[in-house]
Amino acid sequence: MARLRTADRDAAEELFNACYPRLAGWVRRLVDDDETAHEIAAEAFTRLLSRWSGLDNPQSYLYMIATNLVRDHWRKTSRERRAIRTITATVPQEPAWHPAQDVDVRDVIEAFAFEYYAGVFELFATATDLRKGVSQKLLSVLLVEEGRD
Repeated sequence: MARLRTADRDAAEELFNACYPRLAGWVRRLVDDDETAHEIAAEAFTRLLSRWSGLDNPQSYLYMIATNLVRDHWRKTSRERRAIRTITATVPQEPAWHPAQDVDVRDVIEAFAFEYYAGVFELFATATDLRKGVSQKLLSVLLVEEGRD
């Protein structure tokens, strides 16, 4: 902009103020993204200013630049989508669950029941042994008591 003469600078500023909102809106409808639209519109104006002195119709040149930038954007987006499709197509799709990780509820219940009843049987056996011991001890005490009488 420093290279432009004062008259050219005023004309460029007037064109920018008049055309930028419409150009950005037009590009926005084509690319469906606000940020990308503003980037393309700003780049179009930058390129326009670099050739400002040799242009007969700067507004038509501006829209031609923007059109080419939009096409470049579409090509880039298309290449990115193809690359993503290629990458995702070559990666094997793993199921959300793996058969080795599958838990059979019946197995869990059986294991729980086995542990539970094993504990109960152990407790019962301990109580039985304890009762036998108590019974024998009681019997010996009773026998001793009977002998005293």
